[in-house]
Amino acid sequence: MKYADIILPVPLEGLFTYAIPERLLGRITFGMRVLVNFGPKKTYVGIVAKTHDNEPKGYKTKEIIDIADEQPMLLDKQFKLWQWIAEYYLSPIGDIYKAAMPSGLKAEEGYKPKTETYIRLGEKYRNVEALHIAINMLNRAEKQLAAFLGYLQLSHWDEAEHHANIEEITREELMNASHSTSTTIAMLVKRGMLETYEKEVGRLNDSGDPHPEKMHTLSAAQTEAYNGILFSMMKNNVTLLHGVTSSGKTEIYIHLIQHALDEKKQVLYLLPEIALTVQIMSRLKKVFGRRLGIYHSKYSDAERVEIWQKQMSGDPYDVILGARSAVFLPFQNLGLVIIDEEHETSFKQQDPAPRYHARSAAIVLASMYGGAKTLLGTATPSIETYHNAMTGKYGYVALTQRHEGIELPEFRIVDVKDLQHRKMMSGPFSPMLLAEVRKAIENGKQAILFQNRRGFAPMIECKQCGWVPHCQHCDVSLTLHRNTNQLTCHYCGYTYSIPTKCPNCEGTELRTRGYGTEKIEESIRDIFPEARVARMDLDTTKTRNAYERIITDFAAGRTNILIGTQMISKGLDFANVSVVGILNADSMLNFPDFRAYEHAFMMMAQVGGRAGRKGKRGLVIMQTKSPELPIVQQVVNNDYEAMYRSVTAERKEFHYPPFYRLIYVYLKHKDDSTVQSAAATLAFKLRMWFGERVLGPDKPSVAKVKSLNIRKLMLKLENGIDIYKVRQYLRNAQSDLMKDKRFNSLVIYFDVDPV
Repeated sequence: MKYADIILPVPLEGLFTYAIPERLLGRITFGMRVLVNFGPKKTYVGIVAKTHDNEPKGYKTKEIIDIADEQPMLLDKQFKLWQWIAEYYLSPIGDIYKAAMPSGLKAEEGYKPKTETYIRLGEKYRNVEALHIAINMLNRAEKQLAAFLGYLQLSHWDEAEHHANIEEITREELMNASHSTSTTIAMLVKRGMLETYEKEVGRLNDSGDPHPEKMHTLSAAQTEAYNGILFSMMKNNVTLLHGVTSSGKTEIYIHLIQHALDEKKQVLYLLPEIALTVQIMSRLKKVFGRRLGIYHSKYSDAERVEIWQKQMSGDPYDVILGARSAVFLPFQNLGLVIIDEEHETSFKQQDPAPRYHARSAAIVLASMYGGAKTLLGTATPSIETYHNAMTGKYGYVALTQRHEGIELPEFRIVDVKDLQHRKMMSGPFSPMLLAEVRKAIENGKQAILFQNRRGFAPMIECKQCGWVPHCQHCDVSLTLHRNTNQLTCHYCGYTYSIPTKCPNCEGTELRTRGYGTEKIEESIRDIFPEARVARMDLDTTKTRNAYERIITDFAAGRTNILIGTQMISKGLDFANVSVVGILNADSMLNFPDFRAYEHAFMMMAQVGGRAGRKGKRGLVIMQTKSPELPIVQQVVNNDYEAMYRSVTAERKEFHYPPFYRLIYVYLKHKDDSTVQSAAATLAFKLRMWFGERVLGPDKPSVAKVKSLNIRKLMLKLENGIDIYKVRQYLRNAQSDLMKDKRFNSLVIYFDVDPV
C-alpha cells in the first residue's frame, strides 16, 4: 500500500497521512493538489508533501478521494520555504499553505472570475447639453447631485477636452469619493442618469514587447552605486543600498533587473504597499513589457490563480512585482530579489497567522537558489539591517546624491504648543502651513498633508462628564467616520450609531476630539474652496482602482492637495510637490514601543522626501509640541547616523534588537481571570528554562480585541542562543498548558521578531 503525507489548510501542527487508492497509483507525486476527507464531514484540497510505503500505526488511514490537477502546483523550493517559515515563526504549516496559495487553489470548486460593479453615464446624458439638464433636475436632491457631480469629476466628463478618454469608475469608488450611499446611486440609476455594468477585474499583463533600450542612462553617482552593488554581490548574498530620497534607486533597480534577465534569471521585486505598484508598474512595463507580472492582494482571485499557474508553466514571467504575498509564488530560476523600502513594517504579516516577515522570507528564498542575490533598498534602513551592514553580515553601498542635483528639502519646525497658547492655530493647522500651502496652489504647485490617523475624529466625548464611547468587543475608543455617519472600531470593524445623548449624564453636548484624515479633508476644503483635494487612506482605497485613480490624478496635476496616512510616505514620486505638512509629529514620537523613535524618524524623513522632487527645493513643515527632542533635529538634518547611534546605545543597554532577539507570546480568552491564570502558569514554566529572559505577563496597551482578553509575555534572547531549542521549549510549554481543561478554549500564538 502506498501512502501520502498531505498538507491541509488547517491550523494544526504536522502533516496528515492518507492512503493512495489503487486507481491513483503512479499519478500522485510531490506538490500535487488532492481532495481528501478530514473529520466526519469536511472535504479539503490538500498538497502532497511526500509519498511513501510506511503504514501509520494506531489508526486506520482514509483514502485520497481524487486528484485536483494532473501536474504539481508546488515546487520543492517553495515547500522548503514553507517549512522554514513554519519552524522559524512557530506556525503550523497549514497556516502557511492558507497564506501562500490563492483561494481558488484551496477550494474544491476551483475558482470563479471576480466581477465588480462599474458606473457610467446613462445613454441619454452623454453630451454637454444633456448634462446641464440633468444637473438642473437634481438641484433639489442634494445627495444625488453630489454623487452625480462626483462621477463627472472622477470620470473626467467635467473636462470637455477629455470626453474621448473617459475613465471607468467602480460603484465603490464613487461612493467613497462622493460620500454617497448605495441607495443614492440606485436612485440615479433609476432616473436613467447613471447606468451600472459588471466587469471582471484583473487581467494578466500583456503589455507588449520588452524595450530595454528605453532604460534611462544612469548618472555618474548612480553608475558608481550600480557597479558597487554588482561588486558587493560577488562577495555577499545580501547587499544594502542606502540611498537618500529621490536619488534614483528605482532606475538602478531597472538596470540590475536587466542584468539578471541577460543571465537568463528570474527577478522578484517586493514593495511594501500596493499603492507603490501603480507608479513602479508603469515604469517597469515600458522596459520589460509582457515579461513583467504583477501580484498582490487587490487583484482578483482568478487573476492570482492564473499568475500562479503561469509561473508553474514553461513560459513564466521573468519579473514579478508584488507586495508581501509575492514571496510565495513559484520561481523556476530565481536570480535576484529586490526589496524596496526594506524598512517598512508592512512587510511583516500581523493577523492572521503566519506572522512572517517578507524581508526575512525573501532572503531565505534567494538562498535556496544557489547564486541568487538579495538587494535591500531604502533611504532609511531599519536598525537591524543597518547593523548587519555595518558589522559585515551584509554588503553596503551608499548613494548620497539626489538625482539631477535636486536639493534635500528644507525643514521648518513649528511649536504647536506655543501657538495654541497664543491661540494662533486654525484647528490642526499653523499659520505658516496654511500660508505655504496657499502659496503653492497659487504658483501651480501641489501640497501633501500627512496625518497618521484615518476617520473623522479619533473619538467623541461628552462635554459635561467626559464620557467617551468604547467598543463593546475591544478595549479601545470608537472612531467617528462622517461619510458613513457611524462610530467604528478599527480593531474589529464593528460599527455603532452615533448616540444622541450621553448614557452617563444624559447630556446632549457630544463633541469630537482630535483630527483624522477625513476631518482634515473637510477643513482643507473649507479653507481652500478653489483647490481640488484628495484623501488617501484605508477608507478611500478599498479597491485596486482607487489606488490608481488617486495617485494618477495627483501625478497628473488634477489634484492640488493630497491628504493621507502613512500610505503617502512610501516611495511615491510626484514631480510638482513643493510643500509637505506633517500635522502631528507627536503621535509618532509618543508611542509606547521601543521602535517609536526609529519609526518616527523613518516616516518623517520619507514623507519629507516627497517635497521638491524635481526643480526647486521643497519645504517640509513639521508641527510638534516637542521641538526640543533630539530626534526632531535628526530628521531636520537628515542625520540617520546620529539617530542610529542614539537608538542602538539605548537598545544595547536594555536588551533589544539588534543585540537581542524578541519573541512575544500572546494569550487570549473570553474570561479575563482565566487568561490571567494561564499567562501566570505559562510564565512560570518558561522561567524554569529561560530565567530572567522572560518578562511579564502584562496587559498590552489594547488588552481586549473581539471580546477576547489578552495577556503578553516577552522573551529577550541574546544573539547566538540555540533558537531551535528555544522553539522546542516554547512548543512544549504550550502543549503542557493546553492539557489543563481550564484552558481548553485558550488561544496562544507567538510573534517572532515583532516590529
